[in-house]
Amino acid sequence: MNLSIAQTQKEFVKDPIDGNVTIYPVPVRDNSFTVKSNKEILLIKVTNIIGQDIFRIKYNTPQLFVKILLDDPGRGMYLVVIIFSDNTRVVKKVMIEGAN
Repeated sequence: MNLSIAQTQKEFVKDPIDGNVTIYPVPVRDNSFTVKSNKEILLIKVTNIIGQDIFRIKYNTPQLFVKILLDDPGRGMYLVVIIFSDNTRVVKKVMIEGAN
């Protein structure tokens, strides 16, 4: 008896949807950080780990390079939500150490 089993393989390719987002410095110090992307940034939102917005800005003219200054966020893990002009989004985690 000859059984032939067809097995499909899925190729995992890194989706370029992330816009090559770079956030620095990491960990964040002095309550500020920079977001850089090769896609146009329309909105940036920073939320704490329980989902509360601590910062939000929407740009009338999309940006590739943005400096974010937070108002005393406190030490901890935060999520940076970046929405691009093509309505795609990326979520990055950052550790904030607070002001020196």
